[in-house]
Amino acid sequence: RKKHKNKRKQNKTNMLIDKTRLDKLIADLKSQNKTVVTTNGCFDILHAGHVRYLEQAKSFGDILIVALNSDKSVKKLKGESRPINNQIDRAEVLNALRSVDYVIIFDEDSPIELLLKIKPDVYVKGGDYTIDTLPEAKGVISVGGRVEFVPFLEGRSTTSVIEKMKSTI
Repeated sequence: RKKHKNKRKQNKTNMLIDKTRLDKLIADLKSQNKTVVTTNGCFDILHAGHVRYLEQAKSFGDILIVALNSDKSVKKLKGESRPINNQIDRAEVLNALRSVDYVIIFDEDSPIELLLKIKPDVYVKGGDYTIDTLPEAKGVISVGGRVEFVPFLEGRSTTSVIEKMKSTI
C-alpha cells in the first residue's frame, strides 16, 4: 500500500514565533520582497467566520502573520470565563490553516507594539471597524502600511457559539 503524503502540510512554513525571532523573520521576508499582511484577534473557538476572514486577509499579500491575544489579554478583554481554549491550543489550530503563515502571541491590550515592529504592508481587520475606530490604524499608516477591512460572515461569532453551547446543556 502506498503512503500518501499531505503535500499541503509538507509545503507549509507556518509556526509559532516569539518576539526575539521577529526582527530576523521580518528582515528575511522583506529581503525576499514578500508582501506581509497582519491581523490580530483572540480566535478562541475557531469557526467558519474566522476561516473565511483569515483567507480574505491572506489574499492581500504573500505572508499572513496572526497576532494572537494571550490568555491574559483575552481574560481582560472578554472576562474571567474566557478564553475557552488556551493560547498554545489556539495558536496550533491557527497554524493548521493554509492561510496562516505565522502566529505570534502578545500580552498587551493592543497589538500596536508588534505592528510597529513588523511594519506590515497591509493590516486587516473586520468590517465592524473603521479607520477612525481602529486605534492601530494610524500606527500602521505611519510605518508605510495600509489598512483593509473585510466583512464578517453574518451570524458567526465565538460568543454566539458559546451561547448556543450553554443553551444545550
